[in-house]
Amino acid sequence: MSTFTLKLITPNKELFNGNIVSLQSMNAEGGFEIFANHEAYLTTVVPTMTKFVEENGTEHKLFTSTGVIDFNKNELTFCCDAAEWPEDINIDRAKEAKERAEKRLKSDKDIDVKRAKLALARALARIDIGSDFN
Repeated sequence: MSTFTLKLITPNKELFNGNIVSLQSMNAEGGFEIFANHEAYLTTVVPTMTKFVEENGTEHKLFTSTGVIDFNKNELTFCCDAAEWPEDINIDRAKEAKERAEKRLKSDKDIDVKRAKLALARALARIDIGSDFN
């Protein structure tokens, strides 16, 4: 099976650097999947569960926040604001963030709606991913 290189990084750490056979994530238009020898691809991503499969068949799932994916010549660089393995997600903290974001969105006060919606999306993705492991 053909492979390509994935380098998954945040401003604070490198989460993965190795060969994989596929990667699934999501951008503003919906879900997408990348395989080896895909045409050059550049996209921004939204908070979601990202999945990838290593060449030995091991499947990984993790939370990824907003970021950028650049795929070119069988090298995929995934730079995102934050990323967490399911076992590292603090569910209680994510639920609190969800409640705060929902409260801000329901408020009559002048708020940054885009920021509140992103906070809600991050919280929901973390809750969804982390619930299976906590």
